[in-house]
Amino acid sequence: MKKVGLVMRKIQFAESQGPRVFADRLQQIGKELGVDIVFISPERHVSAHDWIPGYEHEKGDLVNYDIVLDQINSQQIEHVIYTVSGFTYLKMFIKNSVLFPHSFPDPALTGYEMMKPFYQMVDKAVVQTEFLKQEFARHYGVTDVDVIPIGFNEGLAEQHFDPTRIIDNRILWIGRDEENRRPDLVLEYARLNPDKEVIMVFGGERYKESMKKYNIPTNVKLQFALSQAEIFTLMNSSKVYWSCSKFDTFAMPLTEALAMGKIIVKPEHPCYGHISSTHAFSGNDKNWFELVNMAAASPHKFSFDNRAYAFETFSSRVMKEGYRKFFDTWLSQ
Repeated sequence: MKKVGLVMRKIQFAESQGPRVFADRLQQIGKELGVDIVFISPERHVSAHDWIPGYEHEKGDLVNYDIVLDQINSQQIEHVIYTVSGFTYLKMFIKNSVLFPHSFPDPALTGYEMMKPFYQMVDKAVVQTEFLKQEFARHYGVTDVDVIPIGFNEGLAEQHFDPTRIIDNRILWIGRDEENRRPDLVLEYARLNPDKEVIMVFGGERYKESMKKYNIPTNVKLQFALSQAEIFTLMNSSKVYWSCSKFDTFAMPLTEALAMGKIIVKPEHPCYGHISSTHAFSGNDKNWFELVNMAAASPHKFSFDNRAYAFETFSSRVMKEGYRKFFDTWLSQ
């Protein structure tokens, strides 16, 4: 069985968020395709926080190269997928290195200036959306880019789909306590709409502490580090899924919400262009509250169109076929 190293930060492997879900899904797909996906990460990291001056993640990546290279060499790995730009220098040591970005140097993201020099070294990437493929070509002249979505779990989407359990005034938001995810906006919406039940889900336990700085309205329920089954159960019971982030490379919860037939309210930024179906509505901070209320008041309790679109476009079946084609070419090099 051919080995492929998946290099991520320790904190990405540790939390119940997109990167870890992607890693587990890729490892399972790899087994089905005869590829051994080996998880590789530093045993140390510079900070448990996302952005502290002097302890930025990219600096932490650079001082961890010895640990990462030792792991790669000890496993005799010749092909590596790395998910953060700080590990771009791996291409100096491992010829077949490809970037799968969980972040991108967009001005909307904290620390984007720190990422930019690393991206100027990228020569091959796998991205989740056509938008990111275009951005690689436009900003960095990188054209060796494959587009493979992060699939959702069809089994969970089938198992937990039960329209009779939808609560008409329940609004679901999934994100992090980070400025670009706009949790403050969700709390303000809840304050102004006490008739709504707003559920905010955070991927890591560390956010229990950081969320203490906010005055949490009584109609907001906070959840932390949920399993995928718990996420899909919540998705099913909610009528509206709302994302108000400034930028995303894929927005996995949005695709899962589509798969569960939720009525979607999302940002109008072009990075969300792939979230496109009959009951997916784009807005901004000027009209989001009204859009969320309109979605909650919709005569449609759920959307079969959204669900069908997700199964056709983002399922793990689509992801598996994408990686089958990618591995067939890349692993022969």
